[in-house]
Amino acid sequence: MVPKKMAGQQLIPLNQLKESEPELYTEAIQKYNDHPERLKLLVKRIPQLECLWNDVLHFLPIHPSHVYEGLRSLGIKVKTDLLFYEIPVDRLSGNQTVIYHYRKEHYKGPAAPIDPIEIEVFDPVDNKIPNRLPEETFDYFQEEHAKGNQFGMFPYIPHILSLGAVDISGVRIVNWSKSSLQEGEETQ
Repeated sequence: MVPKKMAGQQLIPLNQLKESEPELYTEAIQKYNDHPERLKLLVKRIPQLECLWNDVLHFLPIHPSHVYEGLRSLGIKVKTDLLFYEIPVDRLSGNQTVIYHYRKEHYKGPAAPIDPIEIEVFDPVDNKIPNRLPEETFDYFQEEHAKGNQFGMFPYIPHILSLGAVDISGVRIVNWSKSSLQEGEETQ
């Protein structure tokens, strides 16, 4: 997602932001305060990379419009103006990058360790990640909405976790309620 405030033309992991841009870090970390269990993500380890959850950048492998449409199809009121960077895969090439499959059958909550079976080295050429909203994610939206609960937008969607910074100069910005911004529109 495009941050509301940003410094420079690189995405950097939250724990690095703490050192380089403490004010931005303080704002960004607030998203973990919406539920006591989410705070435990801050100390969650990522197998294979041997680092913490906030030592990596998190990317969706699917177009965010799939998430938007899934929520809207259930009558859930969502913002229409959320923006995401469309990061070319080659921008991750200098980093250690893995897929966190985030399958429901292996997920035990934000406080539980990530099952090592859920982590696989990311191969941009031979990745087998479907480009659609997983059925488990849609079911989760439906169940939590029916209960009247506040809930996350990306459960059970595989995450691409990249250890290192990523240059975003010149990348396209995608509005999740549309297929993309007008051709040629880029970040500033």
